[in-house]
Amino acid sequence: MILLARRSLLALAAVADVALHARPQPVAAKALAGRLDLPPRHLETLLQSLVRANILKGVRGPRGGYELARERRRISAAEVVRAVMTDSADDPEAHENRFIDQIVGPIVERAGTAFLAELEGVTIDDICQSASEKQVLSDDLPRPDFTI
Repeated sequence: MILLARRSLLALAAVADVALHARPQPVAAKALAGRLDLPPRHLETLLQSLVRANILKGVRGPRGGYELARERRRISAAEVVRAVMTDSADDPEAHENRFIDQIVGPIVERAGTAFLAELEGVTIDDICQSASEKQVLSDDLPRPDFTI
């Protein structure tokens, strides 16, 4: 059972993809969307949320795209999830319910906090290493690793 929303899963996949493919040039949103089997417009708001959270850096121009704002080993999965959860936190279907607000909500909140604490121990580097080991990307050919 996966506890994360699809938006969070896409954000993790997008950041890991950028980490794997952003050398020597930034990753174009169109190329990223193609690898994730999504229309480019679908990813744009997600990518902008990650830029605002200082996880990705947007590079303008004809050879522009996205690259990591810092080293992949310094970006936790929880940070990525929080960045996209914050931007989608306004639920139009949310309405007040005393049982949910006082009983169910606090229980789920505690569980969510524990879940995110566990994700703090997972970095984008961990995800990238797993992808390389399992060779899940079609272009996973051995290439130089410049990580420090």
